[in-house]
Amino acid sequence: MGDTGSERAASPPLDPEDLARANLYGLVSRLFYEPANPNLLADIRCSGRAESGDQDTTRLGAGWRALQEACGSISPAAIRQEYDDLLVGVGRAQVTPYLCGYAEPSAPDRHLVRLREQLARLGFLRRSNAFEVEDHISALSDVMRLLIEEGHSLGEQQSFFASFVYPGAVAFFVAVQQAPAAGIYKVVAKFAHAFFEVEKEAFEMVDSS
Repeated sequence: MGDTGSERAASPPLDPEDLARANLYGLVSRLFYEPANPNLLADIRCSGRAESGDQDTTRLGAGWRALQEACGSISPAAIRQEYDDLLVGVGRAQVTPYLCGYAEPSAPDRHLVRLREQLARLGFLRRSNAFEVEDHISALSDVMRLLIEEGHSLGEQQSFFASFVYPGAVAFFVAVQQAPAAGIYKVVAKFAHAFFEVEKEAFEMVDSS
């Protein structure tokens, strides 16, 4: 989904909790990367709970149910139009999906440099055919998915999440929910925000144990 990639040997199978987390990061990445197609809308509508391990909290569960309902009442053409109006726009999008400006408004370029340095240290390289900047919400969600799938430690996951994902993502989700063009994407952002809050709380529990 995003613009970073890595070349590593296959990792051992994930336990159910980490698999669920990786899948949710992948879903967030997919939903903000491009308009959902009919197959994805159907998959969301017909799937079970949105589980992050055993942490299907009330807020996350409610967000998932709202997303399922929204996916059952919107056409692919309507979601494409909303995506374009909200995140692409003519001249300027209503909401930018690039997170450095949210995370560090006074120095977004400096934040982007640090992000690129950290991605390089983790072994994620920009693809030659990539056109999105690395701080796109989809790219960073995909990095989190890969950190989980490739067996990076919880410490590495927490550090990247706290430094480069959570601060900008939360402000982005709020901006989406407040945007005039947001309909189903208001629901998507609310669900994604709930998931990221569950992740933040889980990382804090690990830190304090």
